[in-house]
Amino acid sequence: MARRIAALEQALGIPLFEKRQAGYALTPAGEELLGKARKVEDSAEAFAEAASARTRDLTGNVRITSEEIYALSLISPLLRDLHEQHPEIIVELDTTSNLRDLGEGEADIALRSSSTEQPAGLVGRRLCIDDWTLYCSRDYAERHGRPTSIKELKKHAIVGGGGEKLWRHYQEWLHSMDLEDRVAMHHASSTGLLTAIRSGFGVAVLPCVVGDADPDLIRCIPPRDGHGRVLWLLTHERVRHTPRVRAVIDFLYERLNRHVRNLEAAQVAA
Repeated sequence: MARRIAALEQALGIPLFEKRQAGYALTPAGEELLGKARKVEDSAEAFAEAASARTRDLTGNVRITSEEIYALSLISPLLRDLHEQHPEIIVELDTTSNLRDLGEGEADIALRSSSTEQPAGLVGRRLCIDDWTLYCSRDYAERHGRPTSIKELKKHAIVGGGGEKLWRHYQEWLHSMDLEDRVAMHHASSTGLLTAIRSGFGVAVLPCVVGDADPDLIRCIPPRDGHGRVLWLLTHERVRHTPRVRAVIDFLYERLNRHVRNLEAAQVAA
């Protein structure tokens, strides 16, 4: 303590205490500064308490962005349980096909399929390989048979579309298999493809992480190899430690990872 007092007095350039036989006593300058020192102490404690409260505060909005098919099929079913665990968090679910800029704060969390390295500043967790393939409904298979080869698919109605970005790749894939002329209807969104399959209209492409989870749907052919696409749960390093964002991304990863592992186990069993 004596060394600390000496260091403080040296830094200030004034004596704060007098050494007496009974101990230390404040000098007039020390008495004058004591009240101000207490105010500094109170401010420091208030600052520390406010900072600590921020690390515990889960109140506020969290914006999640994802392609419509993932948002409605994978994220939406989880939101009730998320709300029950964290009722103070308000989730905004953005289903645009446009790529939101997490670095610019356009969203806090993204469930995103990507075949490239993530931009600088993004941090995330890998969920699974993002395989897609053709599905039909069980009702359709009972009425028309389940097509299990490209040759058999040429006898079935295919639903095209899914939105401009998806259709570009979907159309190229169908063209590579000489199936483009089997397209009998177009849907403007990826969830439209899911609706068309469930209705029994025909065959259409879906992400396996969605299609394999639906008990009314059946895979027609194996997914294409070597596409390199991975499904990621992402956020930006700027908000990764924000309590409400951390709470949501931890919850989503635990539930989505469990969903993926259950699908993988079911595929092995089959």
